[in-house]
Amino acid sequence: MTLATSRKEPVANVEVGDEGGMGYLERLPRQIVTVYLPLAVFVFVLLFPFYWMAITAVKPNHQLTDYSNYSPFWVVEPTLDHIKYLLFETSYPGWLWNTIVISVASTFVSLVTSVFAAYAIERLRFTGSKYVGLAIFLAYLVPPSILFIPLALMVFKFGIYDTKLALIFTYPTFLVPFCTWLLMGYFRSIPYELEECALIDGASRWQILTKVLLPLSVPGLISAGIFAFTLSWNEFIYALTFIASSENKTVPVGVLTELVRSDVYEWGALMAGALIGSLPVVILYSFFVEHYVSSMTGAVKE
Repeated sequence: MTLATSRKEPVANVEVGDEGGMGYLERLPRQIVTVYLPLAVFVFVLLFPFYWMAITAVKPNHQLTDYSNYSPFWVVEPTLDHIKYLLFETSYPGWLWNTIVISVASTFVSLVTSVFAAYAIERLRFTGSKYVGLAIFLAYLVPPSILFIPLALMVFKFGIYDTKLALIFTYPTFLVPFCTWLLMGYFRSIPYELEECALIDGASRWQILTKVLLPLSVPGLISAGIFAFTLSWNEFIYALTFIASSENKTVPVGVLTELVRSDVYEWGALMAGALIGSLPVVILYSFFVEHYVSSMTGAVKE
């Protein structure tokens, strides 16, 4: 009887000690301070810009600056005039289509290039592969404001100025380095034994890449694709430099250059354009956020 009692005492002590772990979260006051309050602040900071854009897009012009009679945080008698003006009296639908085409094409080119580069650096094991990978990542740190001057000379030389090809071919200059680094980390997390078994069975390098590594790297490819698509969608400097005509502009450039005339800001149309332009990226993140987080974890854990 004494032996049984002595055996139970450590268990009781462990249970009491466990309360010092996550047990404090079971109390409501501490939950509010440590969980709900920080989460509420984070959600407010994250969503307030979208709320401000939404109410400004449907707010009549006379309410935009009349804060003495109307609240700046709410709208009375909402209107769709700004959205109608944006969609039917400007070139915004064309800007949106240009942005989609350029973002998808540049993302595809960057992913294909990054897959080959990451596979060669991580799986072929040649001398100096680590330094090559580091050099590729350091290329991502070069500011685009420095690169667009020599790139402009090449764009003019190849005769693709003021075309979609000018952006499709220049965006990979800053997309490929980071996507390559991200895929290198993800390829590193895949066991080498799978590749060695495929080589023993007579598979070629191309078959190993397409039938072994790429199916296992889908989360990493999704993460790199989201990153490349987002940067292409929001890019401004190259789009402003290499595109001149209104019909070929992208959303970030078109909204700023066409809806701001001297000191006249069409705030309703500007906010409507920014809101509609941000929706594709938000939808893309909402569908693939789990793959994005898991791939980022796999890329940096090594």
